[in-house]
Amino acid sequence: MNCDWVKDNVALYVYDELADDARHEVEQHAQRCPACADELKDMKRFHRRMSEMPVLEVTPNLLASARMELQEALEDAEQARGWHKFVFDPMSWLRAARFSPALAAVLLMVGFGAGVGTTYQLAKGGKVPAAAVERHQEAAIAGIRNITQDPGTNQVKIEYERTLPEHVQGPVEDPQIQQLLLMAARSNYNSGVRMDSIDLLKQKPDDGRVRESLIFSLRYDSNPGVRLKALEALTGEVKGDIRVRNAMLEALLNDNNAGVRTGALHALEQVRADTSVRQALQQLADEDPNQYIRQESRRVLASTPEID
Repeated sequence: MNCDWVKDNVALYVYDELADDARHEVEQHAQRCPACADELKDMKRFHRRMSEMPVLEVTPNLLASARMELQEALEDAEQARGWHKFVFDPMSWLRAARFSPALAAVLLMVGFGAGVGTTYQLAKGGKVPAAAVERHQEAAIAGIRNITQDPGTNQVKIEYERTLPEHVQGPVEDPQIQQLLLMAARSNYNSGVRMDSIDLLKQKPDDGRVRESLIFSLRYDSNPGVRLKALEALTGEVKGDIRVRNAMLEALLNDNNAGVRTGALHALEQVRADTSVRQALQQLADEDPNQYIRQESRRVLASTPEID
């Protein structure tokens, strides 16, 4: 962790929008760095002064939506910074190529040259870089057909398509198995495969890529069964990850399936003292059209201790 990261996130720390592990890192860094400690003090002073001003009521729906949009904007800004955008975001090259025939020609020649070079290395018996092989394999995969797990073992069999159906087999911990599971979780044509993938991915909710994939499924998957699977897998992360909490709030307030909304309500019960959660529950208790959700919101609110 460096000073730039702390300064970018000090406001989130003061407003309690960082996960517990990130908060701990900020505190440890501030103890070692006088400049960041001063930055933290200034932000706390600003927060204290702002807290003395009259507070405008914000709807829970708007708050959850704003938090998610802010998180996505921060992630996009980080990914698009400097040359990193061009190295890791090939779509930016494609967008540029659309308006530049010269650049398109260069990209075509580079791709052709890389293919010839790879073929030459194979012909000589040389070792092709692992990263190049991984990119080639992922690009050649058209979709995930089926996922099965051998009963009583951790062996997973995944069938996927290239020109003809192929399959790979190995333990859940295998990097190639995990990569295919992540691809399957976002597949948009077979909801059964997506649910099977999430069933296996939920064994590793601490993995950052897995958690991002589960959040994506909860927010955007068209199948309510898949969304419910992702919600169940994320329930244990509600306390420690503010992004998971915000995704749950968004599902509670906006999902069109009562089962998913009910699951989100029960998952958020463990953080019912959170201001955003309390506001959302109050709104639902007062005006939600679903009688069960109204009753459950009132029950959770009744068990929530008052905050001075």
